Amino acid sequence: MDTFKILAIIALFSYFAILLFIIYKEKRSDSVIDFFFAGRKLPFWALSITFIASWWGAASAISTADLAYEDGLSAYWYYGVPVLTSTLILIFLSKRIRRIGYLTQGRMMEVRYSKLVSKLLSVFIVIFMTITASSQMVGLGDLLSVYLDWDYGYSLILGTSVVLAYSVFGGFRGVVLTDIIQFVLLLVSAFVIFYVAYDNSGGYESIIAKSNELNKVDYLDFFSGFNKYIVYVITFGGSWVIQANVWQRISASKNTKDAKKMSIMSFFVFIPLYLIVVLTGIAAITLYDTLPEGGVIPSLIVDYMPPFLAATVFVGIAAAIMSTMDALINSGAMTIAMDLYPAKSELEQLKISKIATLFVVVVAVFIALQLRSILEISWIASDIITTGLFVPIMGAFFWKRGTSQGALASVIFGSAYSLWNLLIRLGVKLPSFWEAGSTSQVIIGIALSFIFFVVVSLLTKSEYDKANTFLSTKE
Repeated sequence: MDTFKILAIIALFSYFAILLFIIYKEKRSDSVIDFFFAGRKLPFWALSITFIASWWGAASAISTADLAYEDGLSAYWYYGVPVLTSTLILIFLSKRIRRIGYLTQGRMMEVRYSKLVSKLLSVFIVIFMTITASSQMVGLGDLLSVYLDWDYGYSLILGTSVVLAYSVFGGFRGVVLTDIIQFVLLLVSAFVIFYVAYDNSGGYESIIAKSNELNKVDYLDFFSGFNKYIVYVITFGGSWVIQANVWQRISASKNTKDAKKMSIMSFFVFIPLYLIVVLTGIAAITLYDTLPEGGVIPSLIVDYMPPFLAATVFVGIAAAIMSTMDALINSGAMTIAMDLYPAKSELEQLKISKIATLFVVVVAVFIALQLRSILEISWIASDIITTGLFVPIMGAFFWKRGTSQGALASVIFGSAYSLWNLLIRLGVKLPSFWEAGSTSQVIIGIALSFIFFVVVSLLTKSEYDKANTFLSTKE
């Protein structure tokens, strides 16, 4: 075993031990509000860090750099633009979300529409969180298995077990505390990897020369991949605006002012973070003739860094993946415990919360062991929630004439549409009038979901009392 692997294993297990020790010393949650919202006492900057960490995972750290290696600067549209679009919308929406006197999306939709709409929406939120968490597990399993020569399944289960431990015993406060540590590691690692890539690339002139040699004439054109990536902007952007783990952080803020400050801080930090990872992938074009196995970033760590630094940065990438995974797991468990199976007593609900955390992890691990593709898993999850839930959730805040029947029709049709397309994507021979996984598919799905919501709402009795009660609720 070479020096890097020995140091990486030592650093990884030391990091795991530090996380678990912090949670062991942390005060135990004595209520569900404490377990999922840290008692709404955390400062906005801490919530902003966990917000950033929750959207900066395997896809951000590895997939974006790999796409940038192939497509150049336009790869920023893959993850960076959807994140910035979603965060910008949340800047204007955060005060509304925080002002509403209900903590979860399920509870909000129950008050605004009906219990049936709430339950159905909550089921799809859990599905989204679980599937998306599995994509991070794939990233962690790939990272550890490829570069430490461990079995993929063992690697996945080991890393996930640590996340499970601090999520069960530390709750949301534990997630935030570990996310702060993970964010620092992430930030340092991102800058170090970029510096190493750029320094070894020979600089801007070398990158231009290599891209010309490979006939990549639009390599540094930001808009050259617009047509290719716009489907991700719509799908990812739509799903992330309504993502439960971000709304959880907004609801956990002390007040409406902190909620907005959290969103603004996150927006301006996201800009350079995603640019750095794209530029890292671009610089690697001079270092590798073909996309290296396991991805650009892990290869840079192993091939161009001294063992000690490589081991430290390697753990930073693992931390980035774990910080996204823990947010998804905690929010999925929150939806189960608070919206699908609410208990009468605080003690019983805390017990359900921990069981729900375990349930989400077990199901996500099963998916990650069966479907080993970060991009495919992320697309499936985002398509379901964008087509099925985006319209009724946004309608709850912006259209008082929307009714529970309209919302139900929108959720049912949108979800059926996305599942139909999923079956086609999996090889089932079904009729289709659009290209699978295309921009047209997503736009048509959202448009039809919107039409069902509007038409059915207009054909059914108005529910202005519900809308006014929901919108007038103050913190």
